[in-house]
Amino acid sequence: MDMVLFAVVGVVLLALLFDFTNGFHDAANATSTVVATRAMKPKHAVYMSAFFNFAALFVVGTAVANTVAKAVDVESLGVQSGGVPVGLGVAFGALLGAIFWNYFTWSIGMPSSSSHALIGGLIGAGLSAGGAGVIKWSTVEKTALAILLSPLVAFTVAFLAMFLVGLLQRMTRWPDDAKPFKWLQIISSAAVSFGHGANDAQKTMGIIAFALVAGGYLGVDDSIPMWVELSAYSMIALGTVWGGWRIIETMGLRITRLNANSGVAANIGSMTAIFGATAAGIPISTTQAAAASVMGGGAASGAGLNFRKIGEMLVAWVFTLPAAAVVGFVAFRLTTFPDPWGWVASLSAIAVLGVWAGRLMLNATDAEDVAEMLPTEAELHQYHTVPHPDAHPYEGPPHINHHELEHRQHETEDPQDRAQT
Repeated sequence: MDMVLFAVVGVVLLALLFDFTNGFHDAANATSTVVATRAMKPKHAVYMSAFFNFAALFVVGTAVANTVAKAVDVESLGVQSGGVPVGLGVAFGALLGAIFWNYFTWSIGMPSSSSHALIGGLIGAGLSAGGAGVIKWSTVEKTALAILLSPLVAFTVAFLAMFLVGLLQRMTRWPDDAKPFKWLQIISSAAVSFGHGANDAQKTMGIIAFALVAGGYLGVDDSIPMWVELSAYSMIALGTVWGGWRIIETMGLRITRLNANSGVAANIGSMTAIFGATAAGIPISTTQAAAASVMGGGAASGAGLNFRKIGEMLVAWVFTLPAAAVVGFVAFRLTTFPDPWGWVASLSAIAVLGVWAGRLMLNATDAEDVAEMLPTEAELHQYHTVPHPDAHPYEGPPHINHHELEHRQHETEDPQDRAQT
C-alpha cells in the first residue's frame, strides 16, 4: 500500500471533519440573532444559513485558502523515516488541535474562533516539526492582526448602526419588533451566512491544499482543485444544518437582550467585518466578529450586556491559539514514533477523539431546548429599547436545565407510550 496516499486521504478526511465542526460551531454567527428575536424558527434558520454557506462557492475565489495553505513552508520540512512527508504530520497535528478545541468549547457553549484554533494548531505542529524557521511569520502576523481588529470593527459598526436604526424608528414609528426589521434581519442573516461560508470554508480548502502539496499531489503554485472546493463548502453546510444549538443559545440569549432592531444592527456589524476580510484574502474569526456585533448592538440599544458571559468568552479567546498549538505540537510528535508505532499512536489519538466527540454529540442541546428559552412574541413586543451608550448589566435568561426538560418531556408523553418504553 502507498503509505503517502493513505496519509493524504486520512488528513483530507480529518480536514473535512474540522470543516463539519466549523459549521455547527459557528452556525450561531448568522442564526443566533434571528432565532433570539423569533424572526425565524430555529430549524428554518439553520437550513437557510447552510444554503447561503454553500452558495458562496459560486461567487468567491480562493484568496483566504491560499493564505492558510502558505502559513507553514511545506517545502522545507522534508520526509520522515517511513517515507511519509513531514508536512502531512504537520497537517495532522494542526487539525487534531483545532478539532479538539472546537469540540471542547462547543460542549460548554462558548463561542470561540475556529480560525484561531486552526492557525494555533498549524503553529504548534510546525514548531514541533522544524522549529520557528518553518513558520511564515509574516502570514501569521497578518492573520493575527486581522483577528484582533475584526471584533473591534464589528462592535463599532454595530454600535453606530443601532443609532441609525433608532433614527429610522423615529421617522417611521416602527416598534422594536416591527415586521420590516424582522425581514431585514433575515436578509442580513443570509448575508452573514454567505460571508461565513466564503471565509471559513476556504480555511479547510487551505489545509487540504497544504496536505496535497506535502504529499506531492499538488504544486505549490497550482490552483486548488474543484473537488476540494465542493467538499469544503458541502461539509460546512452540513455542519450548519446539524446546528451548534448550545452556542446559538449563548450568542442569542446570554450576551444581551436582542430585539429585531438590535438584531439588524448586529448583523450589519458582522457583515462589514467578514466581507471586508474575505475581500482582502484574510482568514478572520467570524465567531469573534459576530459576537462583538451582538455586543455592539446590545450596548447601543440600552439593553445592557452580560459582562460575566463576555468575560468568559474573552478568556476562551485568549486561550484558543495556545491551547490548539499545544495539542498540535503533541499530536505531531505522535507521528514521529518509529514504524509501526507512529501509525498506531496517530490512529489511537483519532479513535479517542472520535469516541469523545461522539458522546458529546449524542448528548447535545437541540433546537427544542433552545426554543424553550426564547421570549414570547408578547414579551418581545412589550420590551422597548432607546439607543444610548449607558448600558446596564444583563444577566440573560435562566440556563437550560436539561434534567428538568427531560422530566417535563417524560410527563407529557402519552401513558401508553411510557408503558411501551
